[in-house]
Amino acid sequence: MAKKRERLNVIKDILDAIQKNRQIKPTRLLYASNLSPQMFKDYINELISKKFIRLDIDDKEKKTFSLTKKGNDFLQEYKVIDNFIENFGL
Repeated sequence: MAKKRERLNVIKDILDAIQKNRQIKPTRLLYASNLSPQMFKDYINELISKKFIRLDIDDKEKKTFSLTKKGNDFLQEYKVIDNFIENFGL
């Protein structure tokens, strides 16, 4: 049985996917996040409301997501904590 990802890992994966692409379309981000459409929508709405990501809509109505400064800051701090945990073998 596959282990469920924890909430913070899912958030980190979503933010990582956006950071790697600078801007990413919703469908591509859905595939990268490996979530069901409903779970994806819930996470995205939360991240937008907390200003970790921004939804950009161009003049042709095409949607893309991009990272805010707060989202970048979260990823940097997450990596610090992740390295700390790894260094202690936990």
